[in-house]
Amino acid sequence: MSRGHLLGLDGGSSSTKAVIFDTRGNVVGIGREASRLEHPQAHWVERDMNVAWASAAESIRAALAAAGLEGGEILAVGVTAHGDGLYPLDRKGEPLGHAITSLDSRAAGIVERWCEQGMREEALTRIGQTPFAFSPVTLLAWLQANQPERYAALGHVLTCKDWLRFKLTGEIATDFTEASTGYTDVNTQRYSRDALSMLGIASVFEALPDVRLPEEVAGQVCESAARVTGLKVGTPVATGLHDVTASAVGLGNIASDTLTIAAGTFSINEVFSDAPKPDSRWATRNGLRPGQWLNMAISPASSSNLEWFHRQWGQPGDGGTGAFLADMEAALDAAFRSPSRLVYHPFLYGSPYDEPASAGLFGLQGWHDRGHVLRAILEGVVFNHRVHVDALASTFPIDRIRITGGGSHSPRLAQLFADSLGRPLETSRIQEAAAWGAAICAGVAAEVFPSIESATSLCEVDHRYSPDSERQAVCQQGFERYQRLIEGMRALWATLDVEASPPDSPDTPTESTPTMGAGQ
Repeated sequence: MSRGHLLGLDGGSSSTKAVIFDTRGNVVGIGREASRLEHPQAHWVERDMNVAWASAAESIRAALAAAGLEGGEILAVGVTAHGDGLYPLDRKGEPLGHAITSLDSRAAGIVERWCEQGMREEALTRIGQTPFAFSPVTLLAWLQANQPERYAALGHVLTCKDWLRFKLTGEIATDFTEASTGYTDVNTQRYSRDALSMLGIASVFEALPDVRLPEEVAGQVCESAARVTGLKVGTPVATGLHDVTASAVGLGNIASDTLTIAAGTFSINEVFSDAPKPDSRWATRNGLRPGQWLNMAISPASSSNLEWFHRQWGQPGDGGTGAFLADMEAALDAAFRSPSRLVYHPFLYGSPYDEPASAGLFGLQGWHDRGHVLRAILEGVVFNHRVHVDALASTFPIDRIRITGGGSHSPRLAQLFADSLGRPLETSRIQEAAAWGAAICAGVAAEVFPSIESATSLCEVDHRYSPDSERQAVCQQGFERYQRLIEGMRALWATLDVEASPPDSPDTPTESTPTMGAGQ
């Protein structure tokens, strides 16, 4: 195995993280930089693309400094980032306005219209999924209807990862996994003009980037990128992966009987298969290579709820969400011993349901405190994951579960997952799973590893958690209450929803926090 280091660049919705690993998967340096999200009106969540790149560049510099390394000591770079959303470029390769992130729900009406027109089954059959409100194809249809001049000026349609890699290399491309966000035929796994015609955006075909495998070299660090990142000109950059798939790779979960749970901004639950099995409860997308598919049941309703709780009740300089939750351990101990039956629906940014769901806290009384509320939030997040996991388990064999993200290395939260799912699960010694998945791609591109499969042997188990029978029964009762309240709220959510359309006048106030409309 070669000596040297690999860099995994992980672009989240509101921040970017650069992680430097040695070739055994050990972290030697991390750099994190925030990139502010903008909320021009209700349901809109945007991001300045140049600011996103500047954050990525600074995170790479910070990681090099933390590791005490020079840019020339990096063997290769792999890139991952949040999937879906839209990062549009004009024909000169310049940003065409702000990026629309995957937390945006302005296009919920497009999905609703497609479903009313009977396209749900056709979409499942043709592209393996009913597009989400935040899917690139849905946002392109919205752009065509609402900003036709911008739509006509499209030169390239990218996602976050592809934008960051373009800035690193000057080369336009996407990877096999991310090409399947609505652009590909689910059976051929190739771009489909017919699919785009079905969605009414056939003219986008010419703006689609070339597709490469995740571990291919998609370019080298260019001079302009080297100046702002500290990397060496000519360093190979792998195509990389959508962060959903990168998390699975980084956990070593590439077999068809292993389930990956990533409790990040999104509730991500995924399993590979050797044949496409489309269902409205999940999206069937491309796997790592032709002949493999990834079945991902997701919703934007996971650890973003914990971050929201921290923003509301944390204190400046308290060390961030993770440290804040650690400080709440005593309050959580008391809350989990109490008879509290609070129920929380974690739908701040969206849900798995067609209705315009919103978050809700039910059963609150004067004797409850912050610990009870935080317990309910943790349970609500885990219960939402369970909805997705139960759906996948109804079709796919699952022999092993590994989890990452969202504080999952906390024994309390990992055990809550095991008790709620009623299944054993594992955590990996490599906590930066998505960044490691990208770095594995870089390692294959640089010939450090012979294949992605061989590198996953480094993804060793850290801890195993088995369900506790007593706690499992309590969690089952809580889950049933959670489900009954969802059924009761489905007819009411629309009455609480704020329309995504522009306000009638400049003086009309808008919400600063978006809510998601139709989900999968």
